[in-house]
Amino acid sequence: MSVTFLGNGPAITIQDLGRPNQIAAGLSRGGAMDQLALLEAAALLQSPSVLPALEIAGFGGAFKIETQTRIALTGSPMAASLEGLPLAWNHTHMIPAGATLQLGACRSGSYGYLTFAGGIKSPPHLGSQSAHLMAGIGAALAPGERIEINQDPDPDAAQMALATEPRFDGGILHVVAGPQTDLFDEATQTAFFSAEFTKSNRANRQGVGLDHPSLKFGTDLAAGLASDFIMQGDIQQTGDGVPYVLMAECQTMGGYPRIGTVVPQDLPKLAQAQPGTRFIFKLVSRAQAEALAKTEAEQLKALRAKVTTVVRNPADMSDLLSYQLISGVTAGHDPEG
Repeated sequence: MSVTFLGNGPAITIQDLGRPNQIAAGLSRGGAMDQLALLEAAALLQSPSVLPALEIAGFGGAFKIETQTRIALTGSPMAASLEGLPLAWNHTHMIPAGATLQLGACRSGSYGYLTFAGGIKSPPHLGSQSAHLMAGIGAALAPGERIEINQDPDPDAAQMALATEPRFDGGILHVVAGPQTDLFDEATQTAFFSAEFTKSNRANRQGVGLDHPSLKFGTDLAAGLASDFIMQGDIQQTGDGVPYVLMAECQTMGGYPRIGTVVPQDLPKLAQAQPGTRFIFKLVSRAQAEALAKTEAEQLKALRAKVTTVVRNPADMSDLLSYQLISGVTAGHDPEG
């Protein structure tokens, strides 16, 4: 049961929720840049847990799927089609054996996700199937390659849809103070948390730069600052005085001063934003940050409650005879009960 890459952009990798307990060993969590998209796919596919997916950065691809399976399309919307017929985003779809799925470039956002109902077969490394390119774990998938997928556990399941909340248009990034916040004087902090930034072209799986047309933010107390543990979400003030938010494949040690840390729930918003998108940092208390935080189980439960069954118009079903339209048929004269 395989999927063949007929043609694709340069940045497709297998991603799950990453490796959250390896920072002391020098390995950042990694995993999907938009982890909410993986939770959405699990809810759509009615999976009890998050499945590894293909993370597709910027440009899409063409995929020949050799076995019948359901898929979920989540994250940044892309122009999707199956054998030339359009497919809806944030939906599940049944893919017949041997069919070709075509995904175009991101229409909004930066990362789209293709999730197979049975998951992807690939050897785990330190408990995760995620590629971590900066650490040399896994690699981007190239045209002509094949991956193996597991059998769909419920191929007769109804098509599902999910209305998602907008996260591609920038907005507020909630920040909690850290051990180095007070290295920045009160005036600098006030200016920083009042300023409007735009997402820079300097963005990848390691981190995202944010630009301001005139202001620079630094501290004289950073001179001689010792390298310290850093983590995803930390806002480093680099030597040129602009903020750089660390993302999935960041290093685990760094010496730039950190003015705070973006809460995990806001990182998909930053990851998905296209260059030029506007953001404001908002400082919140630790209690407020904890109130914003939701476990993966809590998020998945909430998403499952929002999933709806798609009611299809038979006129739009070109393969009508392949559907099981009637169940529980009797001879018409069977005794009741």
